[in-house]
Amino acid sequence: MTTARGPRRVDGWTAGVRQQLGLGRLLPLGGPADGTWIAESAAASVLRAAAARPGTALGKVRIGPAAEAAAGGGAPQDPADPVPPPAPPSALPPGPLRIEAEFSAAPDRPLPDAATALRAALLTAAAARLGLEIAEVDLTVTALLEDGTPDQVTATTAPAAPRAEPDGPVARAAAGAPGVVSLTRVLGSPVHTARDHVRVEVATAGDHRALDVARSVRTAVAAATEERLPVSVLVTDVVSR
Repeated sequence: MTTARGPRRVDGWTAGVRQQLGLGRLLPLGGPADGTWIAESAAASVLRAAAARPGTALGKVRIGPAAEAAAGGGAPQDPADPVPPPAPPSALPPGPLRIEAEFSAAPDRPLPDAATALRAALLTAAAARLGLEIAEVDLTVTALLEDGTPDQVTATTAPAAPRAEPDGPVARAAAGAPGVVSLTRVLGSPVHTARDHVRVEVATAGDHRALDVARSVRTAVAAATEERLPVSVLVTDVVSR
C-alpha cells in the first residue's frame, strides 16, 4: 500500500509546490538532447518585458505545446543519439511550443499591424533571450485602449523562487557557471541526485540567454560528478539586472 501510493504522493506534493509558487508549466528549452527546462512564469516575465511598447497592453500569457506537438507530430529520436536525462516532475516533453496572449491596443493604429509587431517581439524574445522553440503565436485583442490610458504591459509579478546556497562541489560548479544568479530550491534540494541522473535548479541573469546558461550548468555539473550521470537543468527564475 505504502509503496503503491508513494509516487502519487510525491507527484501531488510537487504539483502543489509549483502551483503555490506560481511557476506554471515546466517548458522545454532547446531540443531533446539539451535536457533543460524553464518555468512558464519565468519565461512569461521575459516575454512581457519584450512586449512593452507604446500602443499595446499585454494581458494573459500562456505557453504550452503547439498543436503538432500535442498531436504527437514531433520527430522521433535517433537511436544513435545519447539518451537525454529524465525530465523534472510534470514537465512538458521537448517539442515546439505555442504562445497564447491577450492584448489591448490603441485605436489609432490598425489592429493587424499592432498584432504583427507584438508577435514579432514575442518570437524574437523567445528565441534570442530564452531559447524556446515557438511554432505558433495566437494573439487575441480583448479591448481598445482609451485616450489617456497608459501604454504599458499589464504588470504581473511572479513570486521569486527560493534561493539556496551552494553546498558541495556539484552545487558550487553549477553556481559558478556563467549567467547563474543563484541556485534555487522549488522541487526540493537545488541539486537532486538520483540513481540515473542529476537535476539542478537555477535562477539565470536576464542579460544571458537562458538556454546558454543551462547548457553551461550541465557542462560544469557533468565535470564535477564522479559518476558522470546525465544532468538536467531547471531554470525557475530569470532575474533582471
